[in-house]
Amino acid sequence: MDQARSTISKIFNGEPRSYTRFNLTQNMEGENSHVEMKLSSDVDEELGPSGGEHLNQNQNHMRQSYLRHSKRSPKNVCFMVIATLLIFVIGYLIGYLAHHKQDKDAAICAPAFAGSDDNEEPVQEEFEPTLDWEDLKTLLKNKLIPDRFEASFRSYGLESHEAGTAADEKMASLVYSSFKDYRMNPWHDEHYVKLQSLSPSSPNTIKFNGEVIGTPRGYAAYSATGTAEGRLLYAHYGMDSDFRSLQDRGIDLTGSVVLVRAGKLSFAEKVANAAKQNVVAVLIYPDPANYALRGDTELYGHVHLGSGDPYTPGFPSFNHTQFPPAQSSGLPSILAQTISANTAFLQIISEIKMSGQNAPSTWEEGGLQGVIYKLGDINDNVTVEVNNVLMEKKITNVFGVIKGFVDPDRYVVIGAQRDSWGPGFAKATVGTTLLMELACALSEMVKNDGFKPRRSIIFASWSAGEYGSVGTTEWLEVGNTGIFFIYYSCMFISVGLSCNLIYSQGPDYQYFGTLEDTRQKLEYIMSTRTTQFAMAAAQVAGHMALRLVHDHLLRLDVSKYNSKIRSYVSQINRLVSQQSSSSLKNLNMQWLMSAYGSFSRASSDLLDNIQNSDLTDVEMCRNINDRIMRVEHNLLSPYVSPKDIPFRHIIFGSGSHTLSDLVDHLNAMRNNMPNASVDRFRNQFALATWTIQGCSNALSGEIWEKDNQI
Repeated sequence: MDQARSTISKIFNGEPRSYTRFNLTQNMEGENSHVEMKLSSDVDEELGPSGGEHLNQNQNHMRQSYLRHSKRSPKNVCFMVIATLLIFVIGYLIGYLAHHKQDKDAAICAPAFAGSDDNEEPVQEEFEPTLDWEDLKTLLKNKLIPDRFEASFRSYGLESHEAGTAADEKMASLVYSSFKDYRMNPWHDEHYVKLQSLSPSSPNTIKFNGEVIGTPRGYAAYSATGTAEGRLLYAHYGMDSDFRSLQDRGIDLTGSVVLVRAGKLSFAEKVANAAKQNVVAVLIYPDPANYALRGDTELYGHVHLGSGDPYTPGFPSFNHTQFPPAQSSGLPSILAQTISANTAFLQIISEIKMSGQNAPSTWEEGGLQGVIYKLGDINDNVTVEVNNVLMEKKITNVFGVIKGFVDPDRYVVIGAQRDSWGPGFAKATVGTTLLMELACALSEMVKNDGFKPRRSIIFASWSAGEYGSVGTTEWLEVGNTGIFFIYYSCMFISVGLSCNLIYSQGPDYQYFGTLEDTRQKLEYIMSTRTTQFAMAAAQVAGHMALRLVHDHLLRLDVSKYNSKIRSYVSQINRLVSQQSSSSLKNLNMQWLMSAYGSFSRASSDLLDNIQNSDLTDVEMCRNINDRIMRVEHNLLSPYVSPKDIPFRHIIFGSGSHTLSDLVDHLNAMRNNMPNASVDRFRNQFALATWTIQGCSNALSGEIWEKDNQI
């Protein structure tokens, strides 16, 4: 009780605290400081006095961030964001493990490292780490040895380790044994998932004007199956704007087969865009203007617009558990098939084959010299036959763990995709190597060098990543709630918006999803030895993980979402004011503006708490960190089902619940589009408003601090 009284006294009386403050520097992305000032000006002008009152409170606090800029890498090493060279997922997981049994299975090596009996629970004592940040960076650098990386490349560089095969299981066993050698008390979980592959007896077939022009070995997993026939149309990259260009030329897309280039969008997005236009099939090829592949190189990928097993959406595929028949709304209803560049150019695009109008001049950028891209004619007929087979296969995720010394039930996950179609060197082998070398290095640092992480570190080797993060998603769905992945977050400033890393020193790596993803190709593109950039990448990934488990307070800046939400509020307010519809003239923007104001005040108050925090107060630091982590969880719309909407984030997701869709809907209403609906917009508006307000309430902390002005 005395401790409780002391805590409450601190909250309400604001007694002085001794604290160590971060070196506060503005961490803007490029010209972001100018952009934020412009947004402030725009909103003040557009929202008027009542809106400005809510939006401007406490904005001075937003002008500083409690994060340091990451030090820049040497000039010859450029780490870029939002790509999938390493399939590295680093996330901060809050809350207790959902299952007690899993806790026991994951009983870990920290007690043994600390010299205690394996059967005893470690005594969590308040302590200051014996190693400072510079010590940790030096230690990590010294642990990452080239010879170890070379050995790992040989161990994990199999010719093929497709998910659910014996080779994939062999790699899982190898990872498990290594974690055991590192004294990380490994465990694994198994999932029985639906994966689609080529039929062993009935090949997929493409016919042009009745003539067979290809029986490709590459394929698009989760395509619809069957046979479709229709007029062939060229649709550039398959973006919405590309389909609109065809419609503007008076071309009817209904019942057609479209040919699209790979790139710019995922396969799943291209197919989803085509399905909205009542297309019956999509052919995807690598245009030589964009890809330096051999002409006969096959493409592999998936077309599920979502993640996880699409036949158990929102719940886990676990131990043959029987569920009512269900499937993800992200599964396409039309056929999708990849074809080689040779099939596309020699059999279809060349002038003597495909006819019709010339493609728009804006589509010729990067086109092959001397090749005229035609849009297709009524007489250009294509038949697509897809015979992919859907099978249930067992996949295995493998885990090892180092337990934290202060908050062991708060943990960071470092994960890498293990499976691939073909060699998958850059996509799977390099990522798995980095995962294992970091696990080895950090476990040695705990065992031999006095490193005591505040929070636990879980190392995860995922399977079925090629099919849309299936292994990762299924594990998360098995009761692992309260999980935050930095995958699509504004808050992890030190590396931008994502923890996926890509090493780039020249052209983009073009061999993902092909059988040409080999070490030789990667080193040719990088013009350097694989070990050099892999070690550099491991240091960056290791620094991110160490920051998250070493610092008292997480270096995640919740205020970064202010400018995002503010921008959308500004756009929505402007578009609402421009609507001629009498049904919207009575729409009260104060709802949304107040919700944003609540979020702004809550994030500002949190920054104040951080500024004045006592870093020796373990409970206070834990409370602040939990408030930070609630933001991402509460930006997932609670008003849509994960079964129907795979991406529920209102800023980075997709669907009617997102703020971007509110803007699009208003534009559709202004242009009198047939799919626009005032009633539907009002519903969207209300639910988005309450999502922001709910996030604000969670960010505020204690229940008596919640802002209920809305």
